[in-house]
Amino acid sequence: MDLSAAVWRKSSFSGDNGGQCVEVASNLPGAVAVRDSKDPDGPALLFTPAEWRTFVGGVKSGAFDRLA
Repeated sequence: MDLSAAVWRKSSFSGDNGGQCVEVASNLPGAVAVRDSKDPDGPALLFTPAEWRTFVGGVKSGAFDRLA
């Protein structure tokens, strides 16, 4: 997929941590792209919008929280 039109954004929670973040582009037709902010010319993962919504929902619900 051509990602030249992707509009990349970082989470507002990223802060000034030296760029160790992921960036997300959700403006692509039929896809959500995710990349490492330290390697913007490197590979990107592609998800369907439904897959991305499911992942974000899991994050928000704590499904991926580490067990103590």
